[in-house]
Amino acid sequence: MTATRIDILLCTFRRPEVARTLASLGALTIPEGVAVRVIVSDNDDTPSAEARVTEAAATLSFPLLYLHAPARNISIARNACLDAATAAWVAFLDDDEFADPAWLTELYARAAQTGADGLFGPALAEYGSDAPTWMRGRDYHSNIPERRGDRVETGHTCNAFLRWAGTPWQYERFALDRGRSGGEDTEFFFRLGRLGAQFEICDTAIVTEPVAESRLSFRWLRDRKFRMGQSYAAAATTPAARLTLGLSALAKAGICGLAVLAYLPLQARRNFWALRGALHVGVCAGCLSLRQAEHYG
Repeated sequence: MTATRIDILLCTFRRPEVARTLASLGALTIPEGVAVRVIVSDNDDTPSAEARVTEAAATLSFPLLYLHAPARNISIARNACLDAATAAWVAFLDDDEFADPAWLTELYARAAQTGADGLFGPALAEYGSDAPTWMRGRDYHSNIPERRGDRVETGHTCNAFLRWAGTPWQYERFALDRGRSGGEDTEFFFRLGRLGAQFEICDTAIVTEPVAESRLSFRWLRDRKFRMGQSYAAAATTPAARLTLGLSALAKAGICGLAVLAYLPLQARRNFWALRGALHVGVCAGCLSLRQAEHYG
């Protein structure tokens, strides 16, 4: 019996944590009848991660392919992984995340159960003791896949599983013009959905991510929410759809602004509504095709 092949795709950029990420992959429970390969794409100007990745690869029980894909544009790195992928399925995670031992098994089983072409799992934040109470209480840094109505419209490469070889989207790639601003994965999966890909959620396929100190601020979260809103605007592909989505987001942003004023003395509630408002303002900016700030590289 021929094994089902899965390529695990991992992009890295100057993060020593990638060694721990690879160690977590080495501890995976591999589903019966599955053959795994890891593809690591280094997006630095020089192949700075090669030695670290090569050392970690020596401890794995499955093959690893290292690629140097410069420079400072995450879409270039993601596309290099896709160019090299030849498996029936590809799985994505980030270079500062750690996969639960059952991560791949859960994704594979859920795909068989649902018949979905793509699945998204939760990326759970791990807060240190210095995280503000209001931030920890709302768990703002976790990335939890969501439905809109009865559909899963899009997702993120921090935890994803996608049918690949022989599909109508095998030659689709991440947009280079989003590779320095972010949101390239949101737009990519929206595009695959328009090509017929059916998505589902796998709550039990868990990866975790320690939250860096540099991200423990209201300002960082505000900018992230705004950027997420800009990315979500990729759902609207016609002028009429952008107008409808933009007006809806503008109204929601106004409601959020009023809520901020109402809860001004209460930090947790004020911040919740302010961040929600930043998301909707970002949607408005995306519908207007305003330039996105560069955050990568």
